[in-house]
Parts: sequence; C-alpha cells; structure tokens
Amino acid sequence: MRQRAVFLDRDGVINVNRPDHVKSWDEFVFLPNALTALAKLATSDFLVIVTTNQSAIARGLVTEETVRAIHAQMIADVTRAGGRIDAVYFCPHHPDDKCACRKPQPGLFLQAARDFAIDFARSYVIGDAFSDVAAALAIGAQPILVLTGRGRTQYAEMVANNQANHRVADDLLGAVEWILTNDE
Repeated sequence: MRQRAVFLDRDGVINVNRPDHVKSWDEFVFLPNALTALAKLATSDFLVIVTTNQSAIARGLVTEETVRAIHAQMIADVTRAGGRIDAVYFCPHHPDDKCACRKPQPGLFLQAARDFAIDFARSYVIGDAFSDVAAALAIGAQPILVLTGRGRTQYAEMVANNQANHRVADDLLGAVEWILTNDE
C-alpha cells in the first residue's frame, strides 16, 4: 500500500524566513511551536518530507554542501526534540531556470513519490506561499497555508484573487493538529 505524507516547506514554516536567505546554521532559527509540531507529527504514520526552493545556491550565496549541512543539523535538532523528518528535497535552481523541481512545479514531490511510494491523494502540503498551494493542487494533495513567514501577505493576495479556497492555519502546529484531528 502506498504511504501518506505531510510535505513541509522549510523557510517560513519550520524556520524564520529571511529575505536575504538562510546561508548558514547560525542564520537558521526555528519558528515558535515548530519543534512541538514536528514531535506531534512524528507520532503519526505520515512520512514527514521537507520540500524547499533554495535559489540561494544558484545565486551564489551559499553552496549546496552548506545547504545539506544545514538540513542535517535541522534534522538532528528535530530528532532531539522528539520529531522526525524522513527526507529533504530541495531545488537549487534560480527562478529564471524554469526547471521542473522549483515549486510550484511538482518535481520535488514526484521524486519523493518515486522514492517512497506516496499516495498524493491521502497527503498534505504545508507551506507559507501560493507556490506551495499550487504545488499541492498540481499533485492532488491537500494544501494548508500557514500564516507564518510570507503566509499573511500571500493569503491576502490569494483572497484578493479568489484563490483562497483551502485550509489556513496560524502556524505549523495548528496545521499539524488539524491534520491529526481531521484526517480519516
């Protein structure tokens, strides 16, 4: 049987979204309630997968090796706090590259589905941007927009453009609690 997953954006969902990009572990700051949310999610049978656009690599602001090190430290801290991240997929490309892996394109999700046999119809995508919502809709998963990071601004734009017909949560903890309470 194919597995269910909760896909999480990184910046603005798990950690503080910096306008100048997270370029080192020193710049990575967990959002309030994020570690608690990940610990709660770890008690479920959902795979926990991070999908994140990291154009700072293509922009020459950080190396791919450093991004991988940041992710390794993030996973270690989440694990120490009782949480779990099963995999991290990231797009290193510049937005102008028009690649298949930069959200809202589904490439990162399709790779995860190949690696883990994921059933998108029984999965969720939690993000703070319209690109996360659009990616969820493209793969047939349920989007949840969080109001942390860019979420409030993005939500206001979605409302103005009649694109706000999906679940909204205050933060990652609110999204996780909704999933764990309402998922069948």
